Amino acid sequence: MATIYDVARQAQVSPATVSRVLNGRTTVDPAMAARVQQAMQDLDYRPNAVARNLRLSQTSLWAVIISDIGNPFFTSMVRGVEDVAQGAGYSVVLCNSDEDPEKESRYIAAALAERMAGVIISTSGRPTVINRLVEARIPVVAIDRQLRGVNIDTVLVDNVQGAEMATTHLLDNGYQRVACITGPRRISTAAQRLRGYQRALRSHDRETTDNLVRYADFREEGGYRAMASLLDSDNPPDSVFATNNLMTVGAVECLVDRGVRVPAEFGVVGFDDIPWAHLVRPSLSTVSQPTYDLGRAAAVLLTERIANPARPPSTVTLSTGLQVRESSSRPR
Repeated sequence: MATIYDVARQAQVSPATVSRVLNGRTTVDPAMAARVQQAMQDLDYRPNAVARNLRLSQTSLWAVIISDIGNPFFTSMVRGVEDVAQGAGYSVVLCNSDEDPEKESRYIAAALAERMAGVIISTSGRPTVINRLVEARIPVVAIDRQLRGVNIDTVLVDNVQGAEMATTHLLDNGYQRVACITGPRRISTAAQRLRGYQRALRSHDRETTDNLVRYADFREEGGYRAMASLLDSDNPPDSVFATNNLMTVGAVECLVDRGVRVPAEFGVVGFDDIPWAHLVRPSLSTVSQPTYDLGRAAAVLLTERIANPARPPSTVTLSTGLQVRESSSRPR
């Protein structure tokens, strides 16, 4: 493998000149720089990334830590991050925390050890691990989920508004007992979507009762178990708002297994538009999120934070939309 000294010898310049060309310095004579570039090409020279990182105190990598790689929601979001990163000269390393705080902590430790240029994270809800990045002065942006007690750049959707729209839609379509399947209590999106559900009930003079609320895990199996628990209750609901896509799938699967007809006997609205939601029968009504734009916005904030570490943290909140389909349209 060619070294910087081989390049210097072939280009007839000093190793220091080669180093300045590699680091993009504009003080190098253009003719010399051209000779160095040609020598690197002829020798197939590849800079030592590890040594360069030690000199610069960071890599050209971003860590994107997501909570569930199996959730289609994150696919488009990560694409938005990557498109901005590539344009800014960074590469993306994808990490799946699996909603596990300990696994998330290990990924953050790796980001610190590898001197990542920045981190975008959909956190499992523990501010202490994020503070480690802040204290190490590694730029960090929270995406999809908000953290209390940590003052960092954040990109969200209006979860309360989206949940309120979904619940209001079910009530306006004649459903009387609307249940809510939400996520873990420690996660901001679960709490905000529950708040929007409760706000819609109050605005329609309906009682907000814990008997119609189930806390699950944002997974398909959790949605199934929560739906089964609701159906088995003394006074079961006639509709449900599920606060993410995978739990919606689990809830519908449970209804199918129980022989409950959707939407004639039971209405369903989910959160996160599923790519195939319009293909199943009945097609699924969902709250849609601008997932690609979420990723882009987070990446733009990260590039701005890298360029200007001293600027005040900002929060970007994007709007949601309601995609009305068959699962929530009760026949009149």
